[in-house]
Amino acid sequence: MIAQSLNQIERAYGPNNAILDNCHVRVSFATNDERTAKRVSDALGTATELRDSTNYAGHRLAPWLGHLMVSRQETARPLLTPGEIMQLPPTDEIVMVAGTPPIRATKARYFEDARFQERILTPPDLSTASLAPSPSSDDWSSRIVAADILSATNAGDEVEGDPANAGIRREPELPSQEEIGAPPPSPEQEFEFLNDEPDVDAAKARTIRQRMRMVARQVALNPDDGIDL
Repeated sequence: MIAQSLNQIERAYGPNNAILDNCHVRVSFATNDERTAKRVSDALGTATELRDSTNYAGHRLAPWLGHLMVSRQETARPLLTPGEIMQLPPTDEIVMVAGTPPIRATKARYFEDARFQERILTPPDLSTASLAPSPSSDDWSSRIVAADILSATNAGDEVEGDPANAGIRREPELPSQEEIGAPPPSPEQEFEFLNDEPDVDAAKARTIRQRMRMVARQVALNPDDGIDL
């Protein structure tokens, strides 16, 4: 698998891909992307190197009269920084094999090596060859699949055995939803007219009866007034 940078891999397989995790051998050339260069630099690891520091003790105008102290300190440094990876020469490459230290090797260019030049084959002459290759003969193109014959036979038997269902059938539809709850009760005297209008004659008769009772009561209280009931 060949990729230009990490961005191309993530664009094709997403950010959480495992393409590089499953590669046993990884070969890297000089990169033009800082992110890819940092990934390669982190994969190479770090190395320990000694750094010397010199200190002079004495007068500043006469340093040769003082004491000279030299100290060494171990510091960690990446094998190749991202800048050094981006500045690799075109003839170098980095080979990283799982379980082994990284290798900085020289590219094998077949067009410059005499041993590889002997193995180069001449390109074929297309002028003598036909443009469209002839199809190769085989033994399975003309054969009939047994499963197709069996399915076709079964389909024919079903049509002949049940002529009523040979055409397009229309299945009955499902019934609509029925309500289980009881219907609401209808009000009594739903269609009768309301007696909202007052009866004038009945009101007059009621008033006359009340007056007659009052007169009868007054007569009963004074029987000598000459009024007969």
